[in-house]
Amino acid sequence: MPQINAAVCRQFGAPLTIETINLAAPEMGEVEVTLKACAICHSDISYIDGAWGGTLPAVYGHEAAGHVTAIGNGVRGVAVGDPVVVTLIRSCGTCPSCAGGKPVACESDMISGPLTGGNGEALEQAMNTGGFAEKVVVDQSQVVKLPDGIAMDVASLLACGVITGVGAVVNAAALRAGQDVVVIGAGGVGLNAIQGARIAGARRIIAVDMSEEKLAITKEFGATDGVLATEDKPWRLAKRVMGRGADAVFVTVGAIPAYDTAPRYLANGGKVIMVGMPHSGAMSSYEPVMLAATGQGMIGSKMGDVVIARDIPWMVDLYKQGRLKLDELISGRWSLEQINEAIADTKTGSAKRNVIVFE
Repeated sequence: MPQINAAVCRQFGAPLTIETINLAAPEMGEVEVTLKACAICHSDISYIDGAWGGTLPAVYGHEAAGHVTAIGNGVRGVAVGDPVVVTLIRSCGTCPSCAGGKPVACESDMISGPLTGGNGEALEQAMNTGGFAEKVVVDQSQVVKLPDGIAMDVASLLACGVITGVGAVVNAAALRAGQDVVVIGAGGVGLNAIQGARIAGARRIIAVDMSEEKLAITKEFGATDGVLATEDKPWRLAKRVMGRGADAVFVTVGAIPAYDTAPRYLANGGKVIMVGMPHSGAMSSYEPVMLAATGQGMIGSKMGDVVIARDIPWMVDLYKQGRLKLDELISGRWSLEQINEAIADTKTGSAKRNVIVFE
């Protein structure tokens, strides 16, 4: 059983520890990937801080990319040496959700446990990936083969933040050209929702954030206008710019005030797309009569409702055409030994995406 270095979470809210752990060989339908990069997502941080519970000790990290170095029996579509992006989306392909084209909502129990500590204790492969490590073993449904030439740090962003933001627009909202959009939150997912709206042909794309600096950055990704969330009744400013309410409002942060105010930005018949994930137990409130009277709605979007075998190659092609910005999303590159510093930097809110890179 090979040994690898990994960042292990042993106590919620405490720094991760770099340890040498054991990784089992891939079994039927599984793939071993030697990682080159793993981006840090706010979901990882929420889990590490204990916001959503979970089993410890665990290895987090789920936005990864690298090269296939071993395959189990029955694996199709990838071979040793292939560059791949590794996602947390593990799908059986046969349950009602998978068969209905919603693999992100797979209903099957496909939990595996390839990780053990140096003393043999079980380690949780958090979010089906355990990407804060030199290697991972995952189900073949979680990987997508990449074309040669794309940098692995850039490719890692396609595992979550990019597909979640772009997918929320094109899949969950089914945005049409000419419609108006509000994106609340200008972090990594928010910037990709803005890119998705631009690619889909939105007329106006209004970014809403607490920071003027971050609002300025949104213009580089396609926002036509920015509104400070600290303004008195910012939805009025957004509606003034659009001349009406928004057809779709994307909440890309887990802040309850953002959810409370999101319906106020809507036009008649518009919908709120709930992407950001608050802490467990946090509650939002709204007036159902207003949604009913105006034909508005609220829907959740998990991982952009993507089908990774379809959507990731499409996004890679957009990137190669220069229509999807990926390089510009990377704020910093850090070694595995620097992961706690990288997490602290991400928590400041100034980073678009920090990426752990492996030599």
